[in-house]
Amino acid sequence: MTKAIHVKNCATNPSISNSIISIARQFFSTTCAVSGLESEPEGVRKLFGSPIGVLQDKDLLKKAPNGELLVLYLIDNGAMDADASLYNQLLKKCTEWKRLKEGRVVHEHFLRSRFSHYTVPNNTLINMYAKCESMGDARKVFDEMPERDMVSWTALITGYSQNEDAKEGLVLFTEMLRFGFMPNQFTFGSVLKAAGALESGGTGRQLHGGCVKCGYEENVYVGSALVDMYARCGLMDEGKIVFDKLSCKNEVSWNGLIAGHARKGEGEIALKLFCEMKRGGFQPTHFTFSSVYAACANIGALEPGKWVHVHMIKSGLELIAFIGNTLLDMYAKSGSIDDARKVFDRLVKKDVVSWNSMLTAYAQHGLGKETVECFEEMRRIGPEPNEVTFLCALTACSHAGLLDNGMHYFELMKKFKIEPNISHYVTIVDLLGRSGQLDRAEKFINEMLIEPNAAVWKALLGACRMHKNLELGVYAAERVFELDPHDSGPHILLSNIYASAGRRSDAARVRKMMNQSGVKKEPACSWVEIENAVHMFVANDDAHPQREEIRNMWEKITDKIKEIGYVPDTSHVLWFMDQQEREERLQYHSERLALAFALLNSPPGSPIRIKKNIRVCGDCHTAFKFVSKVVDREIILRDTNRFHHFRNGSCSCGDYW
Repeated sequence: MTKAIHVKNCATNPSISNSIISIARQFFSTTCAVSGLESEPEGVRKLFGSPIGVLQDKDLLKKAPNGELLVLYLIDNGAMDADASLYNQLLKKCTEWKRLKEGRVVHEHFLRSRFSHYTVPNNTLINMYAKCESMGDARKVFDEMPERDMVSWTALITGYSQNEDAKEGLVLFTEMLRFGFMPNQFTFGSVLKAAGALESGGTGRQLHGGCVKCGYEENVYVGSALVDMYARCGLMDEGKIVFDKLSCKNEVSWNGLIAGHARKGEGEIALKLFCEMKRGGFQPTHFTFSSVYAACANIGALEPGKWVHVHMIKSGLELIAFIGNTLLDMYAKSGSIDDARKVFDRLVKKDVVSWNSMLTAYAQHGLGKETVECFEEMRRIGPEPNEVTFLCALTACSHAGLLDNGMHYFELMKKFKIEPNISHYVTIVDLLGRSGQLDRAEKFINEMLIEPNAAVWKALLGACRMHKNLELGVYAAERVFELDPHDSGPHILLSNIYASAGRRSDAARVRKMMNQSGVKKEPACSWVEIENAVHMFVANDDAHPQREEIRNMWEKITDKIKEIGYVPDTSHVLWFMDQQEREERLQYHSERLALAFALLNSPPGSPIRIKKNIRVCGDCHTAFKFVSKVVDREIILRDTNRFHHFRNGSCSCGDYW
């Protein structure tokens, strides 16, 4: 693209110095060559022998020898006449390339020109500052404009919406209405995005009414924004009504609906909508794939996730950072850490989120050594670590028992001028506690620079349960009860500590206290995916159509693992019953039923992937190790804490979990 500008005839204008003529000739000579005009000297003579010069769009921000923008330098020295459209073009180029510094220079020059009151360049200024994330400058331009039009208001509202200041965008929209301006489709699109960002369903409904009054409800641009707004507010039924009414849908409207269900954890619905979108002839975008990967990650759906990945490869979309990050997360949360690493290695450009995603994946899978290696690799060749990076590294060290590494990284945060937040402190308490250094963990809590919250004391309580420290466990539990009395987890932990110490009456007292306080334990459930269908189980489940076959299978497996050394640990059943009853109670935990079902219904030799909504108990963990050896299959169990990969009689966690 070229831009015609007026260049004064240098031969008839002696006031222009020879140096300026030389600079101009050199610049325009190069431009002529690039533009395909005659090469020097004929091209230069044509440019300077007539009032018209040819300036390519890409050359607008070239610098003069003194460092100034060349175009402004030529204007200041009389070699070029300025006009409002030239300023507009310069500002658009600054916007396109996100060149805030140059944009401010053009702005200053524009203010000294006779065009400073023109509305169009001022609107472009607002947009430039907004796109460069300088909303203070954008608002200043807006406030100082002698005359504003609909574009002025829309540009500033859009800027606030895109720069995470949704509340100010809504305030400005209300002010705009008071001044008598009628919103257009672009105004509604931006203000609906602001309402969605605030998750304000009430405001969104009011805006929806305004869209209807102005006749924009079925406009595909506004309709898509409405769908997205309702989805972000969690009002999926209302979003679906708007979506269904759209006579003309596009990829954006589909994306809004799919992303909404993904955010709500409704992965199956998101996948179903993705299939409908494909059948309807719409091409998924990067945002579509990112949402579907997030949906698959949430439910641990590996096979559907792989299928969607294949579709993305066939579509030819590049594996850019943000979609690669969600794809990596999907594989990691679905239990395939090797595939997650392959995605990471193939990313076109790795940003800090990419590295953090890989570190998180390693930490979740209990791969402490690999996490440390990845962290050190990031320090050598990647972006600078942030607070999330350190949290990932500390978590991995905690789960792998890497005490020295963890304490080193905690101290290293000071070098990067990162102040630890409560999550970092919780992880260090967990690290010390798991390592058996309970006194040191308590001392660390007492010396914290911020007030310890319930999570800090829960970490200490969990360590006390692990190492059977009754006295400190009771003290930690009391602190938790004060700070978070409605959480069932600490009550269960304290009850287990008492029971393990043989103090059954105290354990019963804690359970009674739970009942009286209305604190309920989250019911344990496990689920397994077989042939794209998800099957869920609860303890002692008798509702599944294959319940008899499942129980028979587990009884056979139990006999086999007992033959090679499995002994039930009945300390994980803290009820007043005889030994036989306690053993039977253990045998029908939800994850065992899910495993038996998978053994019945999946191909021999294939990996088995099970998810559980709470932490796996110690006896089930032991049993799964024996089963993996007996059936010669990998069993991947994902609980709330981490992944456990059982292979040939051992677990990836090294029994340190």
